Amino acid sequence: QVRLVESGGGLVQAGDSLDLSCTISGGTFSSHSMGWFLQAPGTEREFVAAISWSGNIKFYAESVKGRFTISRDNAKNTLNLQMNSLEPADTAIYYCARLGNSYYSGEYHLRNALRYSIWGQGTQVTVSS
Repeated sequence: QVRLVESGGGLVQAGDSLDLSCTISGGTFSSHSMGWFLQAPGTEREFVAAISWSGNIKFYAESVKGRFTISRDNAKNTLNLQMNSLEPADTAIYYCARLGNSYYSGEYHLRNALRYSIWGQGTQVTVSS
């Protein structure tokens, strides 16, 4: 059974940084593009960032561009999200997810939560003002 586990969330102040990690077990990692999504209370899950299976292509939501950096280490089966200059509006549960199709990196799919088939349980990020 494929499982994703996020870690690194927490309570920080505005302007601080956090580094989220996501590890996979029971399945392949290096052949799949990966994404980060967030969900705040009462809202839909929304796209944050995605990275192609090779790591060469990255996409970001406009709200995080220039502040967040997505990366992956295929040798360690690990996905990361470096979050800088955090704002109270970034407060949410953050989920990592694995794209359903292998060896695919089309932008429309990577930005679309419905295209991801495996999800982690989420990690809470809270940013106080």
